[in-house]
Amino acid sequence: MPTYHVEHLTRYAYTAPVTQSWQLARLTPRDLPWQRLRAHRLSIEPEADERRDVLDAFGNLVTHFGLQAAHRLLSVRMACEVEVGPRPVPRPAAESSWEAVRDALRFDASAARATRHRLDFDAAAMCEPTRLLPLSDAARAYAAPSLARGRGWFDAVHDLMRRIHAEFEFESGATTVSTSVDEVLHQRRGVCQDFAHLMLSSLRAHGLAARYVSGYLLTDPPEGQPRLMGVDASHAWVAAYAPALGWVEFDPTNDQLADERYITLAWGADFADVVPLRGVILGGGAQAMDVAVSVMPA
Repeated sequence: MPTYHVEHLTRYAYTAPVTQSWQLARLTPRDLPWQRLRAHRLSIEPEADERRDVLDAFGNLVTHFGLQAAHRLLSVRMACEVEVGPRPVPRPAAESSWEAVRDALRFDASAARATRHRLDFDAAAMCEPTRLLPLSDAARAYAAPSLARGRGWFDAVHDLMRRIHAEFEFESGATTVSTSVDEVLHQRRGVCQDFAHLMLSSLRAHGLAARYVSGYLLTDPPEGQPRLMGVDASHAWVAAYAPALGWVEFDPTNDQLADERYITLAWGADFADVVPLRGVILGGGAQAMDVAVSVMPA
């Protein structure tokens, strides 16, 4: 099983002193059946006056920290070593049509409320719209050709992933964190966050469960060049659920299933649930943020 060394550095520079700062960091990779966190360190400068770790509603580890002394710079560095093995292999021949999966999720939602069966309830909850991803008629129409009547769930979701990859152009800076799915559908360009949101919205519009996954992807440097520190970026993909197969991870940005190169950091209903670092400050004036990510084979 491959092992990776990951560094994720976020720096904030302020034009005026910040007198108080309260932050939430989702910067601890998850322990999963196919992923093991071997070492982890989260360094904060200036040193936090208060700090605690809690699990959020999705099981992600969140570090709450606060700074009470005036500062003009804030640096948060995560360094970890992660071992990643193969995900469970989906066996599409054993799965049902996408309509049968949709209907099972509807049944499980009511059954989960009665029995408090967490896994079923979590899957059913991922069918619901969110503030960032309200129900979209445009997304529903976009997904319709992939979700033909009677088509197998895996085949349908895989085809939707393939179409997003083929029909949308990756362009850094073409969108912002607040760009809607309908806007992405109109301009046909965006980044991995946009493609994941589009796939989520398309599946949920048809009653299917899917969640947003954030993490890191080992990328290959240009031929003949060494891997460089700080040139990678966070990545986003989608995990979709079927009772017979469990959660299967699809990457519409790269048109492939997640494998040993994908390091899972956190998951939620949309990007807002997995933001690596967010918070509230007093003072500070204008601010500039710089992020550097490195994923290196250990």
